[in-house]
Amino acid sequence: MTGVIPNQQIEQMIAQGALSGEPAIIPAQIQPASLDLRLGTVAYRVRASFLAGHGAKVADRLSEFEMHRVDLSNGAVLEKGAVYVVPLMESLALPDGIQAVANAKSSTGRLDLLTRLITDGGTEFDRIAPGYTGPLYAEICPRSFSVLVRPGMRLNQIRFRDGQAVLDDAALRALHADQVLVDGEAVIDDGLGFSVDLRPAQGTLVGYRAKPHTGVIDLDKIGHYDPAEYWEEVHSATGQIILDPGAFYILVSREAVHIPPDCAAEMAPYLAMVGEFRVHYAGFFDPGFGHDAAGGAGSRGVLEVRCHEAPFVLEHAQIVGRLVYEKMSQVPTQLYGAGIASNYQGQGLKLSKHFKTP
Repeated sequence: MTGVIPNQQIEQMIAQGALSGEPAIIPAQIQPASLDLRLGTVAYRVRASFLAGHGAKVADRLSEFEMHRVDLSNGAVLEKGAVYVVPLMESLALPDGIQAVANAKSSTGRLDLLTRLITDGGTEFDRIAPGYTGPLYAEICPRSFSVLVRPGMRLNQIRFRDGQAVLDDAALRALHADQVLVDGEAVIDDGLGFSVDLRPAQGTLVGYRAKPHTGVIDLDKIGHYDPAEYWEEVHSATGQIILDPGAFYILVSREAVHIPPDCAAEMAPYLAMVGEFRVHYAGFFDPGFGHDAAGGAGSRGVLEVRCHEAPFVLEHAQIVGRLVYEKMSQVPTQLYGAGIASNYQGQGLKLSKHFKTP
């Protein structure tokens, strides 16, 4: 069966040696349609982001760009604005026909922690060709906050595919007619359109903007930090906000979306030529996200937004991204939601799990 590989097949791939770890992969890493990846024991501070390129190994390229090494064994701070490469505990020996794509985990993206996967011979971030055999590395660039990390922390995740199973617009319309993928009108154009909510049902709070000078965030501390020390509230009574160049915002989608158990989805930019801002860092939506049987009843998507060249007016209901749906090769035996203590089922506007709930 072609499609995105579910948790039970990921377990088979581990048993067959296609996925391995040192130390061994643990069950808690296995998600409904992806595998969490763990940081190793050393971070290489590098002069600049890089890709290995055809025929080259990341380890060899590190010697060109390395400035110094940071021992993570007892915890270490990755500084805001710096670029690090961290060898991961996992490695791959993918069968022919099985490709992989990586993305930051939700909590990673909500901290503006740019985390991308690089591989030997790689010419793209976060994309791994069928049959790849070799190590994995995370490139980490903290954009808004310095972070304290330790070995074994899971900042990004990897999803495996057998062939291609992206639903075209006709299939997506049929699925929406049968399953109701979004409350309200479904805007379907190369995926399911996602718009921004700047007219909340109650009050005027529409989002959060990262403060420029803050303390370190220890990624092991859950529900620990006061949001006011790290974030400014963004209010609007007019249904619009002006994005400042270089600033990072947490906003929320107007739509409550639903990922059926036999599908997975990934958020993608709406229009590449709209260069004023970028939406989303953490792009994977698991089977069961917003699904009734998994405790969802529709969940809104949190939007991680960074403005680029010029101040930009963002308006209520403006489409800012799209969800690309894919079929699973099999329905996962575990779904996103209550059964696996997922952090963001049924969410609205919500900061990462490290912050106290306002």
